[in-house]
Amino acid sequence: MGSGSHLGRYRAFMSYLRWRVTWWPDLVLAASGVALSVLASESFTGAPPTPGWTLVALVALCTGLPVAFLRYRPVTVAFTLAALLVVFDNAGPGLVDGAQILLPIVVGVVARERTLRWTALAGVAACLATAVNLADPGIAFTANYWYYVVGIVLLPVLVGRYLQGAAERRDRGEEPAPLLDVLFAAGGVAYAVLGTWSYWDGHDLQVGGVGLLAVLSGLALGAIRWLPGAVLLFESALVLVADSLVPPVADSLRVVLFVALAVFAGQATWRWLGAGYLLTCGVTLATVIDSRSDMTGLTYGVVATMVVAPAAIGAYVGVRRTAARREEELRAERARSDRLAERERIAREVHDIVAHHIGAIVLRAGAAQYAGAGGPAAEALADIRDTGHQVLEDLRGLLAVLRDPGPDATLPVADPDEVMRDAAARVTAAGIEVVLDIAPETARAALVARASAARIVQEGLTNVLKHAGEGSRATVSVTAEDKELVVEIRNTPGKAPMDLPSSGHGVAGMRERTRALGGRLTAGPLPDGGWRLVATFALSMEVVSR
Repeated sequence: MGSGSHLGRYRAFMSYLRWRVTWWPDLVLAASGVALSVLASESFTGAPPTPGWTLVALVALCTGLPVAFLRYRPVTVAFTLAALLVVFDNAGPGLVDGAQILLPIVVGVVARERTLRWTALAGVAACLATAVNLADPGIAFTANYWYYVVGIVLLPVLVGRYLQGAAERRDRGEEPAPLLDVLFAAGGVAYAVLGTWSYWDGHDLQVGGVGLLAVLSGLALGAIRWLPGAVLLFESALVLVADSLVPPVADSLRVVLFVALAVFAGQATWRWLGAGYLLTCGVTLATVIDSRSDMTGLTYGVVATMVVAPAAIGAYVGVRRTAARREEELRAERARSDRLAERERIAREVHDIVAHHIGAIVLRAGAAQYAGAGGPAAEALADIRDTGHQVLEDLRGLLAVLRDPGPDATLPVADPDEVMRDAAARVTAAGIEVVLDIAPETARAALVARASAARIVQEGLTNVLKHAGEGSRATVSVTAEDKELVVEIRNTPGKAPMDLPSSGHGVAGMRERTRALGGRLTAGPLPDGGWRLVATFALSMEVVSR
């Protein structure tokens, strides 16, 4: 009752969570796109923008609002941004830089969510639009120029396709490869180098120092999935160092810092997320204050809004990841509950069927005893009656464990040596000579191994009785060799096999039992027409509940 109420509350919470997260991420994406377009349009200089605020607002809305549909229509968003780059190409300086930044990201989402054909179409459109946007009048389209244009789009496409393959591998149960970390590092280095290479000369650090800052900033992203907090601190320090020595470089490295904040937000608790957000805001304000003296309340608000976008996106991804993991755990628990319920149902049916027939055998044996049977027949009837009672008691105990597998439920297990001796005695009474040898060293083996060995001896001797018949001779040895418990059963061919029902799964069942305990079993005919079966178990083992 308690577990059911907890499960009901968890389902209600997951339903509420799905309702809450259906719409606000899209608003955050749209707001982030609009804010990025405004900031990238060179309107953050304190003076009115060259094209005018009206045109800046129009382009920002046209750029940001389609991003709200990124989760549902990434291909449409990609073609929309590509068209904006072409339409507003000559409207003003930096007017469509926000769309230019968003376009490769959107193409990466297309590569992650859609087929290769749609990815290729969106990539070609993005490359052409980027070429038109970056080309100045009169400049020829050289090979180096095209390398740059294609590289801007190709890198997110590769990352998106890899993420799609990684998701498929996870669905198949394969381990994720470390290639994603390599792509993070390579993408970080590519962006940092391309964004700062024009400032590598003419400063106190010269080419080597500035290049080292850019390369270190990009390489740090290779460890972002495993050490998000450390990478966030490292990126913050690099931005502050770059701002104090080469301020233009810090502007480019801030984007890498925002990426680190987004990944950190997806893994951290809300308290640490707040600390990371305040740290990033402080670093961003420090770099802005260094380059501008006329800071206003609007500036602080814009910076806070700009930093909250990657934090919100990362937090959303983390919430969805947690929700997906909990749903997977819930599905696994449901499947486990269904399996247990089915096993209990089968156990009840087996108990009813076997108990009915065994009970009938016991009653008939008792009736025959009271009818006056004497001599060997009376002894056989008494043995049948006692064995039937023992079987019924074992069945009741097993069914009780299956019905209530609580912490106090224990499986009634007889002494394994006694089980093997009893099996040998019963088969001997049926007309087969059995020689049983149990080495004293086997007493130090794990109980579960000895119990399984006893069951295999029972099944093996039963097979000898079925298939070899009267006149056969069986040799059973249970020894401890090389840290293994070894069970060997040999028998010679008999005169007439017993006409006993067989399921045809005796050896297969023994092999499955042995494999489940980490052992191995071999069985096959001997040259003289007999049969040999060998099973091995570890002397000490850990039983893992599944």
